[in-house]
Amino acid sequence: MRPILLIPFALFALSACSKNNDSDTTSGSSNDSADVDTTTSDYKQSMRDFVIGISKYAKAAHAGFIVVPQNSIELVTKNGESTGTPDTAYLNAIDANGQEDLYYGYNDDDVATPASTINYLTPLLKISKNAGNTILVTDYCSTHSKMTDSYTKNNAQGYISFAADSRGLDDIPAFPSPIYAENTTAVTSIGQVKNFLYLIDPASGYNSKTAFINAVKATNYDLLITDLYFDNSAFTAAELAELKKKANGGTRLVISYMSIGEAEDYRYYWQTSWTNTKPGWLDAENPDWPGNYKVKYWYSDWQKIIYGNDSSYTKKILNAGFDGVYLDIIDAFEYYEK
Repeated sequence: MRPILLIPFALFALSACSKNNDSDTTSGSSNDSADVDTTTSDYKQSMRDFVIGISKYAKAAHAGFIVVPQNSIELVTKNGESTGTPDTAYLNAIDANGQEDLYYGYNDDDVATPASTINYLTPLLKISKNAGNTILVTDYCSTHSKMTDSYTKNNAQGYISFAADSRGLDDIPAFPSPIYAENTTAVTSIGQVKNFLYLIDPASGYNSKTAFINAVKATNYDLLITDLYFDNSAFTAAELAELKKKANGGTRLVISYMSIGEAEDYRYYWQTSWTNTKPGWLDAENPDWPGNYKVKYWYSDWQKIIYGNDSSYTKKILNAGFDGVYLDIIDAFEYYEK
């Protein structure tokens, strides 16, 4: 799990990711000697532009494709403040905002988030929601009364939430049963979602792809957020079709996790030569998450790895049949601003 800074000068929270690999090579992953995009004067806007580019590319290929950035809710306004002018281009490019630790987990798992943090995040989340974005909240708590409280508080704000009992996001919680806001709807859009399951490290909790697929099929969640890969094997279109089936006969959406603010040395695009000869966009290793490296995300060669061509990460997600993408490490702009 990697730390993400939710608000300036605040304590760190944790975000999870799963480790996967395959043998493909990727266009745009060579040394950046010819890359002219070497500087940026506005790190927030560069990240907005990156997300907007991913959205335009994916939606051109699949009109209903869902784009969800996680955390860094500050990007919804031009100056990053709740009193700032909403950034309509960014808000229109995304379909939802994911937010971790809103009510539980900011300082520690199963611990209530400080009121000051809630009060900081809430008006920014409201700007996104008022623009038509769905708000997906993941709270980290395992005590049943706290899980219930999380669902109740998020519902009161009009947010869709998941009370994760494991920071590793590697299991399906046994509580509550039935799941919160369970329904038989055939869900075809993010606006219809009433609950979701965030499980991005399935290989840690299940001994095979089949076991994982069957476990998800036995649930009635409206939305599943998972990884493109189970261990080192990408999900196929046929497997995605199975994952989209609810136990009660309804259907769910399935969207794929993708980190865009750090490079991961266990992903298909990683080249072993980078250990000794770094591309221009590859930056320092994250000391809290070995194998993850900061990236100068405004460089075109890094962006080519993520989207815009047939070898890109986003294209692989589209080809597999996912309904959308869940973008992580959006807060990379904070690293460079400091």
